[in-house]
Amino acid sequence: MDGWMAGWFLTACFFFQDWNRTWNTPNPDVTPCFQNTVLVWLPCLYLWISAPVYLIYLRSHNHGYICMTHLNKAKTAVGFLLWIVCWSDVFYSFWEASSSSVPAAVHFVSPTLLGLTMLLAALLVQYERMKGVQSSGVMLIFWLLTLMCASVSFRSRILQALDQMVSVWRYTTFYIYYALLLVALVLSCFTDRPPLFSQTVKDSVNLSFILCFRLSSVFSRMMVTGYQRPLEEKDLWSLNPEDRSQRVVPQLVRRWNSECQKVKRVAHPEGKEGQPVEEAEILLVKTPKKTKEPSLFWALCLTFGPYFLISCLYKIIQDILMFVGPEILRLLIRFVNDPSAPSWQGFFYTALLFLCTCVQSLILQRYFHVCFVSGMRLRTAIIGAVYRKALVISSAARRTSTVGEIVNLMSVDAQRFMDLITYINMIWSAPLQVVLALYFLWQNLGPSVLAGVAVMLLMVPVNAVIAMKTKTYQVAQMKSKDQRIKLMNEMLNGIKVLKLYAWELAFKDKVSEIRESELKVLKKAAYLGAVSTFTWVCAPFLVALSTFSVYVLIDEHNILDAQKAFVSLALFNILRFPLNMLPMVISSMVQASVSLKRLRVFLSHEELQEDSVEHKAVAGCEFLWSPDVGGDVPHAALNVCIPEGSLVAVVGHVGSGKSSLLSALLGEMDKLEGTVAVKGSVAYIPQQAWIQNSSLKDNILFGQERREAWYRQVVEACALQPDLEILPAGDETEIGEKGVNLSGGQKQRVSLARAVYCDRSVYLLDDPLSAVDAHVGKHIFDWVIGPQGLLKDKTRVLVTHGLSYLHQAHLILVMLDGEITEVGSYQQLMATDGAFAEFQRTYATVDQTEDDGERQRAGGSDIYVNFIMYDCFCSSPGANSTSKVSLMEKEEKQLNQKTKDLKVGKLTEADKASTGRVKLSVFWSYLKAIGLALSCLSLLLFLAHHLVSMFSNYWLSLWTDDPVVNGTQPDRLMRLGVYGALGLSQGVAVFGYSLAMSIGGILASRFLHQSMLYDVLRSPMFFFERTPSGNLVNRFAKEMDTIDSVIPSILKMFMGSMFNVLGSCVIILIATPLVAIIIPVLGVLYLLVQRFYVASSRQLKRLESVSRSPIYTHFNETLLGTSVIRAFGEQERFIRESDRRVDHNQKAYYPSIVANRWLAVRLEFVGNCIVSSAALFAVIARESLSPGIMGLSISYALQLTASLTWLVRMSSDVETNIVAVERVKEYCDTEKEAQWTHQASSLPPGWPTTGCIDIRGFGLRYREDLDLAIRNISISISGGEKVGIVGRTGAGKSSLTLGLFRIIEAAEGKIFIDGVDISQLGLHELRSRITIIPQDPVLFSGSLRMNLDPFDSYSDEEVWRALEFSHLKSFVSGLPDKLSHECSEGGENLSVGQRQLLCLARALLRKTKILVLDEATAAVDMETDNLIQSTIRSQFEDCTVLTIAHRLNTIMDYTRVLVLDKGEMSEFDSPSSLIRQRGTFYQMARDAGLV
Repeated sequence: MDGWMAGWFLTACFFFQDWNRTWNTPNPDVTPCFQNTVLVWLPCLYLWISAPVYLIYLRSHNHGYICMTHLNKAKTAVGFLLWIVCWSDVFYSFWEASSSSVPAAVHFVSPTLLGLTMLLAALLVQYERMKGVQSSGVMLIFWLLTLMCASVSFRSRILQALDQMVSVWRYTTFYIYYALLLVALVLSCFTDRPPLFSQTVKDSVNLSFILCFRLSSVFSRMMVTGYQRPLEEKDLWSLNPEDRSQRVVPQLVRRWNSECQKVKRVAHPEGKEGQPVEEAEILLVKTPKKTKEPSLFWALCLTFGPYFLISCLYKIIQDILMFVGPEILRLLIRFVNDPSAPSWQGFFYTALLFLCTCVQSLILQRYFHVCFVSGMRLRTAIIGAVYRKALVISSAARRTSTVGEIVNLMSVDAQRFMDLITYINMIWSAPLQVVLALYFLWQNLGPSVLAGVAVMLLMVPVNAVIAMKTKTYQVAQMKSKDQRIKLMNEMLNGIKVLKLYAWELAFKDKVSEIRESELKVLKKAAYLGAVSTFTWVCAPFLVALSTFSVYVLIDEHNILDAQKAFVSLALFNILRFPLNMLPMVISSMVQASVSLKRLRVFLSHEELQEDSVEHKAVAGCEFLWSPDVGGDVPHAALNVCIPEGSLVAVVGHVGSGKSSLLSALLGEMDKLEGTVAVKGSVAYIPQQAWIQNSSLKDNILFGQERREAWYRQVVEACALQPDLEILPAGDETEIGEKGVNLSGGQKQRVSLARAVYCDRSVYLLDDPLSAVDAHVGKHIFDWVIGPQGLLKDKTRVLVTHGLSYLHQAHLILVMLDGEITEVGSYQQLMATDGAFAEFQRTYATVDQTEDDGERQRAGGSDIYVNFIMYDCFCSSPGANSTSKVSLMEKEEKQLNQKTKDLKVGKLTEADKASTGRVKLSVFWSYLKAIGLALSCLSLLLFLAHHLVSMFSNYWLSLWTDDPVVNGTQPDRLMRLGVYGALGLSQGVAVFGYSLAMSIGGILASRFLHQSMLYDVLRSPMFFFERTPSGNLVNRFAKEMDTIDSVIPSILKMFMGSMFNVLGSCVIILIATPLVAIIIPVLGVLYLLVQRFYVASSRQLKRLESVSRSPIYTHFNETLLGTSVIRAFGEQERFIRESDRRVDHNQKAYYPSIVANRWLAVRLEFVGNCIVSSAALFAVIARESLSPGIMGLSISYALQLTASLTWLVRMSSDVETNIVAVERVKEYCDTEKEAQWTHQASSLPPGWPTTGCIDIRGFGLRYREDLDLAIRNISISISGGEKVGIVGRTGAGKSSLTLGLFRIIEAAEGKIFIDGVDISQLGLHELRSRITIIPQDPVLFSGSLRMNLDPFDSYSDEEVWRALEFSHLKSFVSGLPDKLSHECSEGGENLSVGQRQLLCLARALLRKTKILVLDEATAAVDMETDNLIQSTIRSQFEDCTVLTIAHRLNTIMDYTRVLVLDKGEMSEFDSPSSLIRQRGTFYQMARDAGLV
């Protein structure tokens, strides 16, 4: 009953307030009833409602425990003191009641309620401490609200004390209470120390509810640092745990998997028995055809929706507060028109305006923070999900998604989502704002508003059509972009081949062609964009014009006065934002829907069958490489059982399915039927070694712990010790991407060492010996693979073309067309006298069964001896310990000496963030790329638009001040006509500048892309070795996307904001000149804030941009090595590394979000001060000010806050995004190769005619700071000679060919071809006239014909003839599309041997006088090798042939052999002479079994 009475009493006090005392008086005050109820109970109500929710939140979010501090003690003490003060009031009331006078019930109820609330507040402070809360937003709001309510009572009590007798006790306790409230508020503004045992990182930053100012104070420290010096990585905070990949990504993956499971259950309903649930969970769903697709959108909503919904609440509050401004403007104009209104009302409206705008600012910033953090988490989740999917995708699906496409999913598509999240609430918020605006307009102008509604409704279909067309263009543009990035990726991977063949221009034209189609689409989108901008910028004006026209024309007594016109104008300005934002949001949604579909398709791709390989002995089964290719690939029933611990050799022709067999054992193929079982863990060595961009040591350890003795043993066995001595920093030397600074043999041996070090049960070796020299191959076989090697107790499946090893294998599998035709030991197969035996007799040049021990003793390398010595020391504990120690010390000393200077071993250069302001030259180069005439035209049109806009509003103010004659305004038609004409000219200017800016942006895009492409292709080979491909792909993908679509729109918005701010300031100064006092002060404050912000924001953007490249570099590397990563079971480690890189990138992005909030809070405060100043000075000068001018001034001032914030945001965005131009221009200044062609070529037409090569004192080095790689080479080769080049790995064989092609320029000496000094020629003149068949066969995606002849220089007959001679004619003619057969990325749908034969066909087509073979037959079997050699002998009979050979039998009939050792010429004579001399060549021939 008492509660009901109190409620009634509160309501009565509020509604029966004495308005004559409160409002209609020069000295306002509130009644004592109101003070003792509403003002006391309001904060109590807030805390009691908030407390249960807050306690539940604290219970579920335990951050640790904070020890009692002085701050905490003070907060608790103040809480208890307030409780005591309140209870003392209650006891005083009881004392009064016991004496003569009975106090009112409110004197018992209010202090009791307030006392209990203060006790709750004190207890909450302690509970927060126990839960590790350093600062509390809930308590800050409580103390602020309590103090504000008490301040009203404080003023009243002082006034009452001056006029009448008062209760001394109650007044004294109230003043103590008020002072304690002030102390409590101040204390709640400080943060406590971090909690003990906290899981959160000390320096991570979290945002409590409304503490934008407090957050800002934390961030201000970073801002000051950023202003004093450029920010560095160490200045950044750690990410909050809830924003990290390990927390975010699994949530999305889990939701997506459950979506896929749902769809699978619908597509494949279970029978009565039902499938086991576990299997359904293990297998990720293949997308069923003609059924419902799994919804990625729903998965995203479930993952990020709950947190994101908070932003919707903030947005609703902000939207409602937005309409307070126009209402206060209406009250101010009414106040100016009413001379009898007391002055304090004007000041009250001004204060109210300031308060509402400040609250609106804080709510808006909190809203943006939630949106940006949601966007950041979304991007993290998408990148993580794509990365995880890429590791398990099946081979068939992998071919449908190229590297370029997948990189785009991570960079462009993930970014699209991030950008959309910020504005997606506008989809419901914009209509809400429009409805509210129209409601208030109806209140103001009545039914005339319907004319404005009609105009808006007409705009909708126009923009719907534009949005649909934009989506079409968006899809087309993304398709072109994918193709371009894919091609760029391939070009960067195969850049060495492009340079060797002088194909740069052909591929440059291909990229340019794709780019042109992309720009064509962009141009169409730009025209649409101009129409869209025209309709939306003109929409508010057309709405205003139609509304005012109808209003004044339907009744001549409708007077357009200042109140109606400017309140309507303020509402129209509010209307402008949702109407402008809506098309942008729709277009972002269109782009995001395209991205969503692309992501869904990729994430729905088929995965590898996890159950295709059982890890327990190998039984028969049938495999198919890719279900959609049909008969093009090897697939047949395979039945084989491999005994544990045996060595199995797999032999067969090129393309017979040897590598596919290993893929089947790894589970990389689709199993059709049968079972595959593998007992124990697996290690895999692919045919083309996969090397990571890290140190040589890390490549070998591959995530395992370093065991020193075993590591040394592995390095020795894999013949890597001599290489470690050559490498600049030993095993700490950084290996470039794809092993660019290692030779083919070194790469293969590192790959082998990685597998051996990991110590697995089963080893699958895909021809690892093909890339190494014969003697090194023998060493590796003996010490690693063979019966006496490190792996002697392991199961080894060895694909090989080396016949000399077969007799040592326990079992041999002979493959033909995807089937195993013969199985058995060497002796069994020779005895059955089948195809294998015949092949063996034809190609085995010597009886391999001669005494191996003899050969081992005679083998001429110290490596064996060292290895044996070291092995004894390691294996026998009783050996001489002194010798062991001295040997270890010696080796340790050598190792220390080697790793002393790790800088020497550094190869790749990480992307560096440039510092300081963006140079004006960058802006200037962008303007030049647009064209100066077009830039000036855009600027003039902008100026014209804003001048006309200002004048039209000024014209409106003159109209509203027109005198009223007989209830009408006589000049209204003339005023209306001029107003309409001004609006029309405004529209023309808008359309003009929008079109000019968009077209200018496209022109700049074209120019910058072409110049970057040319500069990159002109870069020398070492540039690509040092620069990670991720950096280059990032330039061509992300930075070009910024230049294409972001910079033009940002420049447009920057110009618009700048003119808006200037125009507003001019209008305010004209209307209220007194504002001139405050504008300079606020201007200085604004510039200070802007300088602080831009300095830090720009650097944060650069740090974010620089940390983005490693994500893509690592991803590229992972995609190339997925089969190796899966075979070793290292997926988790690679996922962790990817997550670490993404988090590192977000660590730089998060402070930039906070920077934006920091800026906005301060800038909006400056804007709010200007609004309040304009209102204040208008109130002061109300006698001399016309209502029209005042309305104009304040309506402009209301826009100013948003314009100011937008201006700094845009100026910062212009600077941070123009960095893209800076980074694209970066490659202009890098070192370039020599000219491709010389203007006046002095070469004879058919040069070289004979093919004489004269090398005189030749030497070259890879880098300025390194020693010569080869030196003092002086040889003369006559035309038509066949010269073999041999030597140990790292002897300089490939370096010599690189010097011949001028991939590396000579450091000393010269090379003459047919008497012409090659250093005087253009690079293309040289490279197009000599031919190489490189060690790594590189193909590009495109037709077979394009891969053979990219310039279309030869006829189809010539191409077929080349294929015939390279033994590919039967294979190519068997393909459905013949020469038009599409090669997949990197030629993955052909075997390595077939790719090598295609490279031979290229050479046959060019048929130049000089041919270089760089270990060209390493990947083919002996029979094919024989065919190739016979082709070379017959087709290049009159040509000079230089062959770098591992198989010495291929060069035994050559004219001469050049033997290199440590970069110098060791021997040079005919093979027979060199064998007689019994030198290095003799030893190598002996190792190969040729003598």
